Amino acid sequence: MTAINVTNVNVLDNPSKVTNPLQFEIQYECLADLADDLEWKLTYVGSAESEKYDQTLDAVFVGPVACGQYRFVFQADPPDFSKIPSDDVVGVTIILLTCSYRNQEFLRVGYYVNNEYAEEELRDNPPTEPKIDLLWRNILADKPRVTKFPIEWDQVKDEADVGGEQQLAGGEQQQQQEGGQFGVVPSSGMEGATPVNAGGDTDMQMD
Repeated sequence: MTAINVTNVNVLDNPSKVTNPLQFEIQYECLADLADDLEWKLTYVGSAESEKYDQTLDAVFVGPVACGQYRFVFQADPPDFSKIPSDDVVGVTIILLTCSYRNQEFLRVGYYVNNEYAEEELRDNPPTEPKIDLLWRNILADKPRVTKFPIEWDQVKDEADVGGEQQLAGGEQQQQQEGGQFGVVPSSGMEGATPVNAGGDTDMQMD
């Protein structure tokens, strides 16, 4: 069985300028007391050509975590676009939200992101060098691709979760424990994406 069940992820301040921070409101429940921290990480895929352009925007540690229901806002600075090939700055890319326990990743939520100019003239005739201050970021928040992986928790082997697709939908900077029940707001899966295979395949293809 799993010890952590993420019930909802809400993308805040979206659409937004690409220079603004990224914000994700995360709701989850802990089903068994955990002795160590959860590690939440946000990764920006800079280019489909090579992982060397991936940027870890931020990583936060939360815990130890007692049984209960929680909500917090994960905020991270935008990527450093000077480290991304100019041909990959504008257009579609991917943001990955992951959670790990004791260096074992058990959850990955992927979102397609479209960076484009607000002005039609710039969209039709984009400059050779991207004008970062004029770009807007639109995260396809209602079409996440979610994969779960089985891991070793404190005393329980996570044998029930065999990887697969889960539906989530989408705040406060500090983590807070909630007394009430969180309702799960369903959303559609990633449109046009290959379904997540059992076994934890989370590769997302970009055109």
